[in-house]
Amino acid sequence: MSKQQWAGWGQHAQQYYLIEPRYLAGGGDLRHVTEHLRASGWTDSTPRSSAALVFDAPDKTVRVAYQPPGGWQIHGAAHGQQPAWQVNLTAQTPVEIVAGLTDALTRPRSAHAPDVWSPLVEHGWSTDTGQEFTAVSPRRDAFVQYVSTGAQHWWVGARNEHGPVWNLQATSTTPLHLLQGLTEALADPEPVMRPRGHVPPSNRIRSTSVSVLPDQLRTWQQARLTAARAAVWGRNRIVSRARTPAPAPAHPARSR
Repeated sequence: MSKQQWAGWGQHAQQYYLIEPRYLAGGGDLRHVTEHLRASGWTDSTPRSSAALVFDAPDKTVRVAYQPPGGWQIHGAAHGQQPAWQVNLTAQTPVEIVAGLTDALTRPRSAHAPDVWSPLVEHGWSTDTGQEFTAVSPRRDAFVQYVSTGAQHWWVGARNEHGPVWNLQATSTTPLHLLQGLTEALADPEPVMRPRGHVPPSNRIRSTSVSVLPDQLRTWQQARLTAARAAVWGRNRIVSRARTPAPAPAHPARSR
């Protein structure tokens, strides 16, 4: 959503801020991730009286959990040719970047081979093919690295002038289309929105004050969930049609 769409909605509006770059915007509203999973048919398996959030995929092969204060843990079970995998993201990982990965979990895989690095290169990140393959943001405050020595894994993170802000570790067995979804969200130049009082104290970010009507905010949030439900409905309809047996051919009446 462009900056022009956010400005000037009159009285009774609430103050928010558009934050750039998005990877330094702070954690954000967890519902951006969890409500999309719910709308996509995932099961809320959160234990009662628990501060944690737990969601299971419809086929029970993947679990997404948020455990304060630690952050996100995403586990995939081994099935078919896919070995088990795991991704851990610290609590201050922006929810829009977490959603790049979790949204990809709710969609069918593309027929095209995934490319983790392409979204980064397209947005001006520099790459280094030294001992470890690394991509670094133009401002040099975020990176993606594949560690090929020792216990191979993915390592992603961002930092500001105060030090590291968040990081991600993923096993080398993590499906690449999920990591591509994450790097697409990571490199996206569009700002993300945070309410007043939730803007990180950093001179590395650029914040733009905007006025947002509550109804407008709900409309944006609902549009994301409506799209998720529509995608589920479409996939279920295709599966239902595939399972419906074809009608038996009509036989001509026999003459006596």
